[in-house]
Amino acid sequence: MKQGLSLRVSQHLALTPQLQQSIRLLQLSTLELGQEIQQMLDENPFLDVQADDTPDQFGPAASDTPAPASEAEAAYEPLANGQDAAPVSASEAEPSADPGDFGDDAAPSWEGDGSTETVADDGEWGGEAPAARRNDAGDGEVDATELARGNESLASWLHRQALSLRLDEVDRAALRYLIESLNDDGYLEDSLESLAAGLAPADPEQQEELQHRFTVALRLLQRLDPPGVGARSLAECLLLQLRAMSEETPDDTACCAAIKVCQHPMDLLAKRDVKRLAALTGEVEPNVKAAIGLITRLEPKPGRRFVDVERNIIVPDVLVTQVGRGGRVNFRVMLNPDVMPRLRVHDVYAGALKAHKGEGHQALQQRLQEARWFIKNIQQRFDTILRVSTAIVERQRNFFVHGALAMRPLVLREIADELGLHESTISRVTTAKYMSTPFGTFELKYFFGSALGTETGGNASSTAVRALIRQFVTAESSKKPLSDSQISEMLKEQGIECARRTVAKYREALRIAPANLRKEL
Repeated sequence: MKQGLSLRVSQHLALTPQLQQSIRLLQLSTLELGQEIQQMLDENPFLDVQADDTPDQFGPAASDTPAPASEAEAAYEPLANGQDAAPVSASEAEPSADPGDFGDDAAPSWEGDGSTETVADDGEWGGEAPAARRNDAGDGEVDATELARGNESLASWLHRQALSLRLDEVDRAALRYLIESLNDDGYLEDSLESLAAGLAPADPEQQEELQHRFTVALRLLQRLDPPGVGARSLAECLLLQLRAMSEETPDDTACCAAIKVCQHPMDLLAKRDVKRLAALTGEVEPNVKAAIGLITRLEPKPGRRFVDVERNIIVPDVLVTQVGRGGRVNFRVMLNPDVMPRLRVHDVYAGALKAHKGEGHQALQQRLQEARWFIKNIQQRFDTILRVSTAIVERQRNFFVHGALAMRPLVLREIADELGLHESTISRVTTAKYMSTPFGTFELKYFFGSALGTETGGNASSTAVRALIRQFVTAESSKKPLSDSQISEMLKEQGIECARRTVAKYREALRIAPANLRKEL
């Protein structure tokens, strides 16, 4: 085999650790970014949070003097002749390499003092639970609503009620075991046989005894507040609530009919098959309709009012405010200072390391450089978000003036070409990033939508079509709700070509029920 030498020239992009970190930070949400910053603050001694009296190195100043508009915001103003002018921002004045723009063959420069700052905000969590029914055990008792608002768990609330029952130690232990076996919705998922078998796997006689104790305890549990707790199925949960109501109002015909309805298959109730239910229950159709109306007002998950659900309060990354009135309406795009972390390199540690340079401090030098890289990557993340948000406001100006019905078709490629970035970068920026607008807070992806053809040969945004469908459904008659075919015809009257299947897809995306379920009985 003959050996030889050859020379070949090629180009490739090296994903350095700095570039990988920049890409990862760009796709993080505000909450995830706060967690990442906190982790970096714990691990890197050279990274520090800027004090309020420290001069700004990056981000909005903490002092009373506002930062220049070019550093944290971009003003979008139309020209006098009606044409839109591209907004100007600091990130556009000094374009930097983007982590997702793989067309660039050079990674951004990470050298320099890299001082940067901003205050990390993880967002706010928590909130009040929905209202609950009152407990009539006594005047001195607090109701379930107050306990739920106080973040008391369902198990704790049931244990407190169980204390008022006169039970022996065995029955009290059985009731306590069932309470602890409930799920978050208040259902008992495991059968009594399986619970008994789990406590006495090798003793059939003891299992039988335990099953008897559990049966008695379950009856006691299902008498506690909230009504429906301890049910093993949806039908049983509804029946428990209806029976509790019938004890208070025994002459209520709707409640009696509702009990009969819940004793039959739930799919008939879900389909609102009034004629079939009337034949099975022996009730007249008006009573069945009243029973269905009563059942729809019941609580299918009696325990969820006690669930301490940590709800993420959305904090917008970008703020869009209207400037001017009348014929000259402008919009200002700026980063939300509450989500911009104030970070800086620790001056004392960095100065001490600089004064004692040597071979033994190589690891510390690397840590210092990591802190500088991290600050630069965060700065680049917010610069990219501002550039993309400004371009979105420019393209979707009609939305900010007239609302969702004026949304125009927009795809990621258009913004990528305009800003000279890669399409994957735009995808990362618009994921889990939110913009506060005069019409509410929306994810950046909300402003992108495919195009639907119109009779005039133009295009309509799918987002605008969904808003139009919601408007049609809101204005419909509850006695005769609009079907998907009727909505499709109404869209055609508006000049929008939208098939029935497309209407059904958009309706499901809007979480709007079909026409038969929207019909008022």
